[in-house]
Amino acid sequence: MDTTKLNYKRTILIGFAFMSISAFWQLYDNIVPLILKNTFSIGDTISGAIMALDNVFAVVLLPVFGALSDKVKTPLGKRIPFIIVGTVLAIIAMIFMPIADNGIVLWGFIAALFFTLISMSTYRSPAVALMPDVTPKNLRSKANAIINLMGALGGVITLALVAVLVPKEGKPNYLPLFAIIAGIMAVSVAIVALTIKENKLVREMELCGGYGEPDPQPAKEQKGRKLPKDVMRSLIFILMSVFLWFMAYNAVNTAFSKYAQEVFGLKGGSFALTMMIATVSAVITYIPAGIVASKIGRKKTILGGVILLSVAFGGAFFFTSYSPLIPVLLAIAGIGWASLTVNSYPMVVELAKGNDVGKYTGYYYTFSMAAQIITPILSGALLEHVSYRTLFPYAVTFSVLAFVTMSFVKHGDSKPGAPKSKLEMLDVDAD
Repeated sequence: MDTTKLNYKRTILIGFAFMSISAFWQLYDNIVPLILKNTFSIGDTISGAIMALDNVFAVVLLPVFGALSDKVKTPLGKRIPFIIVGTVLAIIAMIFMPIADNGIVLWGFIAALFFTLISMSTYRSPAVALMPDVTPKNLRSKANAIINLMGALGGVITLALVAVLVPKEGKPNYLPLFAIIAGIMAVSVAIVALTIKENKLVREMELCGGYGEPDPQPAKEQKGRKLPKDVMRSLIFILMSVFLWFMAYNAVNTAFSKYAQEVFGLKGGSFALTMMIATVSAVITYIPAGIVASKIGRKKTILGGVILLSVAFGGAFFFTSYSPLIPVLLAIAGIGWASLTVNSYPMVVELAKGNDVGKYTGYYYTFSMAAQIITPILSGALLEHVSYRTLFPYAVTFSVLAFVTMSFVKHGDSKPGAPKSKLEMLDVDAD
């Protein structure tokens, strides 16, 4: 295995797992709030609490299943079995959500939602940890750019389907939309299971020393060992920053479909076209964000992304009706978000040993999901009891706080060497 050049083909294939996850969450974030509001007449505060359920489950289950997948050994590997089983269970459960919506059966909808979210939580950490398992440390920002690119493509596909399949008038039937997304999830995970030979790739990584500097201490001795204080401090500040920018971004992402209808006056699924601008701009930015980080460092790239996020959300506040500038601001937000997501997760796992990647992946998702538990409820209460116009100032506040905490990070800022030629950026290895 070449530890100096990213295997783009393999990384793209691994990215299909994240594509399936992102396709579902885009559906969840945009359609479930509308079902709760329009079908079941649930207020924004309670709706926010329901929307936070996935993150409650995630905080509890992601670290558990991340650490559990570190220890599992099967002929398919330690991550892929979780991905397959979790996806199958999620697909079965999610189909009952639009059925309950059509029948206006609230308990049925909540039950289907509950089982879907549990199923999704069982495999997200293993799916994300698969990339660093088979990717050298110095290439993880670039690899994470590809993974996020695949995830964003899943989101774009979902938004396009929402725009086409959700009518502007009358009560929508979401069953065809959910069925198509379920099919995309199934095909995506099948591609991963059939093409990625996890055990073989992990052995190659171990043989070539791709996890970084060899550790003189056996794995059993590592378990009780603590990080040095300065490294632990950086880890805490990275995780605090992740928490804060998810507080900002998820509030907008979760409430935008309702905000677009209430404030901008958009009808039906037309809000999805506007959201697609942010997602497409993120897609375009993922690979450049990894390359920029390889030149100036992950920390500076992230700080620049937080600034862009703050500018975009701050600018959006001044519009009380739809304007052509709204997609421009969302495009800026997408660029900023890509800069954060591409580089923050590699900074966290940079501090992990090879056998602890799943655990540190769990840490990352614990903080990001904790934010996503709080922010739909807190921002939803402000929307319902103060004004919908509080959404963007709320997001700016947490973006600025994230800039402050990120400024204190001193570790995890690997600067892998940039490719010697532009063609190398497009090179795909066959191994």
